[in-house]
Amino acid sequence: MTSDTTNASQASPDLTPSATTTDVPAFGWSGYAERVNGRFAMVGFVAILIVEAISHDTFLHWAGFLR
Repeated sequence: MTSDTTNASQASPDLTPSATTTDVPAFGWSGYAERVNGRFAMVGFVAILIVEAISHDTFLHWAGFLR
């Protein structure tokens, strides 16, 4: 096997590039953690909007926080 040809099955999974980021997952305040938290926050916000659109009521009233 020559050096310019590589076999995909022999590639290490640690060396494969990510499709979205080059950041390495780390504990604590990292760019990767902030990006993941932001994405989950956006999903939660859209879920609240969907609940409000379906129920025709505010989320706080629907969830029982307001009477």
